[in-house]
Amino acid sequence: MEAIFKILRKLLYGISVIAMLVMLTIIFIQVITRYLFGFSFEWSEELARFLFVWVVFLGSALIMGEDGHLAVELLPRLLNGTKPGFLLNLFINACGYVFILLLIIQGWKMAQTMTFQTSPGLGISMSYVYAIMPVSGVLMLMYHIKDTIKIFRSLSSKAEDQTADDTSVVTD
Repeated sequence: MEAIFKILRKLLYGISVIAMLVMLTIIFIQVITRYLFGFSFEWSEELARFLFVWVVFLGSALIMGEDGHLAVELLPRLLNGTKPGFLLNLFINACGYVFILLLIIQGWKMAQTMTFQTSPGLGISMSYVYAIMPVSGVLMLMYHIKDTIKIFRSLSSKAEDQTADDTSVVTD
């Protein structure tokens, strides 16, 4: 399972880096052609904007896999290792599932709704631009399920440690 997430991380990272490089190259060429030659490609700004949207959504899934999102950790750290702390982790986790499922469902609806509209500069269906929302949501869901499993494994390992401690006291 870890090998799959390692490959996924490398893939997401590679796609994000390539998209950023393409975006920066397009913007650089657009600036050069506009200021030196007095014209710009009509599709360049649009493609750069679409690539930026894709990079943001793929990057958010990538960062979620690395627990890199900003969070207020004061209360979870104070309650770490206690029953209220476990319940708080479950609540935070459940809120994450709600957000991710909304992203997948509403993103899918948006992608389907935008099939009729084409972008003016590139002439592609806008559903390709909006498709990143459910794709990113599915990637986030995979990482979130992994985090949920980690929470329950830590709970079961603590229960096993406590049981082992209780039996060692009885046998001594």
